[in-house]
Amino acid sequence: MGKRDKKGEPPAAPAAPFNNPFAALVAQREALPQAPAAPAALPPVKAEPKGPARAVVRMERKGRGGKEVTVVEHLELPAAQREVWLKALKNSLGCGGVVEDDTLVLQGDQRERLPALLEARGVRKVTVG
Repeated sequence: MGKRDKKGEPPAAPAAPFNNPFAALVAQREALPQAPAAPAALPPVKAEPKGPARAVVRMERKGRGGKEVTVVEHLELPAAQREVWLKALKNSLGCGGVVEDDTLVLQGDQRERLPALLEARGVRKVTVG
């Protein structure tokens, strides 16, 4: 009551290759227009604005139920830039955070790791308090 095995027979090869919907386009490749030449001189690119001149980093517990947070003040960034900076810092530090008024509030005591990240983003002077 066993099944028959087809050991000696090789698998049947497909009669034709799979349907290629783009096969007809290969013959028309020469008729396609050429890419435009690259411009000779690129216009000068404006340099990215440097980061804020200074930042103050401090740890705070008051009014937070005993939880430690790190507050970054005096960045003087526009609101949209604050959100971008906060997201980048949260990803780099692996912590949560929020924007409160003009400050960035990061969860935990990040005073040792944060100055290097801020300097890498262009802040010229970081004061840890």
